[in-house]
Amino acid sequence: MIGTIVHQLTRNLTEEQIKESGFAPYFIDHTTGIYPTAASGSPWNAAGIGVKGDVIADLTEDLAAEQKARVTYDNILRMSDDPDVTDAIRFLRAREVVHFQRFGEGLRLAKDRLDEKNVYYMNPAFDH
Repeated sequence: MIGTIVHQLTRNLTEEQIKESGFAPYFIDHTTGIYPTAASGSPWNAAGIGVKGDVIADLTEDLAAEQKARVTYDNILRMSDDPDVTDAIRFLRAREVVHFQRFGEGLRLAKDRLDEKNVYYMNPAFDH
């Protein structure tokens, strides 16, 4: 959805707007195509997805990812003055909050089913 918003905001820019806005370096490399990057310009890659195959570690990572996305949306809302962008970002932010709540419930349920005497919990599929 973010890619679509960026495309809609940039697809009709004039040459002058591209130059004045600081969008020129991106435009030179990608025109107005969507190239997933962080705001810093670092390209997205799968290294940011932390999967260990351990339910506690993975759900904790999921919780952190949802919070990081929420903070990003909060920051976009602070910077946006476009009502259409703001509405879409508010929707996405609300979705992150719900995801965080569901992952939290999943973590609680997983802990209930694992070895609660072990402070780190254990994966009964591997550890006995």
